[in-house]
Amino acid sequence: MSLRNDRKKFKSIRFVGVSLCGGKTNKSALACIEYFPDQKKIFLSHLESQISNSSLSGDEKIHKFVSEKPYPIESVAFDVPLNLPKCLRCKLKCPGYETCEVDEVKWLRKHYSEWNKKKRPRRSFTPYTERCAEFFLAHYLEEKFLTSHALGANLAPLTARALFIKRRLKTQTIEVNTSISLWRLGRSLGIQKSYLRQYKHSVEGVSIRKTLLDKLQDKNVAFLYAQDIKIMINNSQAFDAFLCALTGVLNFLGECEKRPKGYPKNEGWVSIPIQEVKANFNS
Repeated sequence: MSLRNDRKKFKSIRFVGVSLCGGKTNKSALACIEYFPDQKKIFLSHLESQISNSSLSGDEKIHKFVSEKPYPIESVAFDVPLNLPKCLRCKLKCPGYETCEVDEVKWLRKHYSEWNKKKRPRRSFTPYTERCAEFFLAHYLEEKFLTSHALGANLAPLTARALFIKRRLKTQTIEVNTSISLWRLGRSLGIQKSYLRQYKHSVEGVSIRKTLLDKLQDKNVAFLYAQDIKIMINNSQAFDAFLCALTGVLNFLGECEKRPKGYPKNEGWVSIPIQEVKANFNS
């Protein structure tokens, strides 16, 4: 029996992934994955590489897709920050971040101080533009990943848009770093480190996207339509939306990293796959 042709006969759980671009562009993408727990398979049931159209904004399209479906959606995963830096959320009288005793600011100050003892030039922290998550992901993983501040020049407009969209969603939302998801999924599928490091190069990016999608199918993990594969290979936003939804599945299965020890309990965290994903990749 083919899961692709007979998926309505099986129980599935749905996960949405959204790769956001600026609100004035038409490049944001959305993907919906159905996960079949009994078969341990995923099916990419919906993919849009340009979610806005002349009659409906991208923001409204996301809300309608998530809220008006007859079936429940487990989570919506975004590839941009989903919470503001602590200083912009704090309601206390401010003594200045140099002496602040709020957990998130203390954590950043401590870790910047420790890092500056080992590295030059010294770097100062700005808890009104950055979060603990950005520092941790950039400094404490097995590979060096470039992360932008949630309210830095690159991400600030996207963070604002994501928070605007999130306000109306009743479904669980999670934040994803697609570069780290790609790295850890790729490594779990046996793709070489040197190859994955070339992802940001335009030519290699196309090749790596194809390789990862081929591997998922070769492992009999994912059912993907040929036209969707072609779109994801040639459109990085669509591919990132797929990665977001897939990371949502892994988060549901408990195959994403837990918060680090000592990480502030009220600070936002990012769902990143564990280093050796076991979701049927070794079958």
